[in-house]
Amino acid sequence: MATVKKTTKKTTAKKKTVNAQMLITAYMEYVLEHGEEPKTIYKFCKEHNIEEAEFYKFFGSFQNLQAGIWNAFHTNTVGVLHKNSDFELYTNKDKMLSYFFTMFEMLTANRSYVLVALDQHKNMLKNMSQLKELRGHLTSFAADLIEAGNDDKNYKITKNPVRLFKEGAWVQFLFLLKYWMEDNSPAFEKTDVAIEKSVNAIFDIFETTPLESIIDFGKFLFKENFTMAK
Repeated sequence: MATVKKTTKKTTAKKKTVNAQMLITAYMEYVLEHGEEPKTIYKFCKEHNIEEAEFYKFFGSFQNLQAGIWNAFHTNTVGVLHKNSDFELYTNKDKMLSYFFTMFEMLTANRSYVLVALDQHKNMLKNMSQLKELRGHLTSFAADLIEAGNDDKNYKITKNPVRLFKEGAWVQFLFLLKYWMEDNSPAFEKTDVAIEKSVNAIFDIFETTPLESIIDFGKFLFKENFTMAK
């Protein structure tokens, strides 16, 4: 009687494709599930069945990865804007409005992560350090807008100060970020109003147009702060 030899097939786990996006996704999921960042990079990599060396090919630390998440928010925002063929025809003010509206749509889609990420440490400066690279991207975007506007002006005295404008855009973003974090209106519609009024006010300052919108923005802030304080 012939005997049949059993053959056993060795199954090997399919190696994960490790890239920056994969690490970002895994990190965000961990933070959302645990309410804090992983204890160590070693444990994080072991849990996701990847070599620790693979992590360091893309990020030098969790802090570096956190900054990468905010960079991705900016990159995705700009990508969405340029998918609109009419974007380059927008006025500089409308480009800035579109940037902020789209950025906060990105943040809203990831609101749970953002709220945890910006409240991990008692030291607020430590929480905000993850925004350092985003600051460079956002101020560069704003500087390009004001420089484009200056190219259309014949006299140096009428040109807008680029450094002041770009730093103002960053301060404006931080204000809107804090406002959005505290906003409990349906679909964050109050944040949308704050974005529109603040951008209108900033551009009115630089275009030396009447200050009605600045006064309007001031009234809006007073009303909202008074309401939230109740």
